[in-house]
Amino acid sequence: MANRVFFSFHYQDVIDFRANVVRNHWLTKPDREAAGFYDASIWETAKKQGDIALKRLINDGLDNTSNTCVLIGSSTYARPWVRYEILKSFKRGNRLLGVNINSIKGKDGLTKASGPNPFKSVGVTFSANGKEATLWEVIGSDWVKYDKIDGSATYSVNVDEQYRNKGFNLSNWYPIYDWSMNNGFENFAKWLNNESRR
Repeated sequence: MANRVFFSFHYQDVIDFRANVVRNHWLTKPDREAAGFYDASIWETAKKQGDIALKRLINDGLDNTSNTCVLIGSSTYARPWVRYEILKSFKRGNRLLGVNINSIKGKDGLTKASGPNPFKSVGVTFSANGKEATLWEVIGSDWVKYDKIDGSATYSVNVDEQYRNKGFNLSNWYPIYDWSMNNGFENFAKWLNNESRR
């Protein structure tokens, strides 16, 4: 059965065509089931509607999805809405994965070096009793609480002993693939079904 996937990306990578290659590769498959996914992402026009409307669109886009795929270009890690989409996805329990797309030729016919891992710029801490989680992001060289989802960085959870009273960078848990080197055209559906390391 095909997964409903929310794609998170920097819109410059749509303009440069790289994000489109991944999101639209199903068009050359026999059908959506063969491709392994349905795209539940939102588009650039949403940015013109303001922060509250954009949050609503992102939240609606994430509804009924099981996976969030972060398409990693040169500046994806620093984009505020990408961070929102990653942490909102984490909070709601989506599987997360990253796909480096700079190895895809852009509309200029060139590739680029891989961009920084966006999962390294966000994290979570768990309380000593395992009943609360607090979301964090890197601003400059400092970790600061991330309260942009529901007005608070902290929310209720119930985590196993191994996570209690500890903090984690999300890059510890979620895999990164390279679209070209790891043959994303053939393997993307398999990546969606791989369990995270958490």
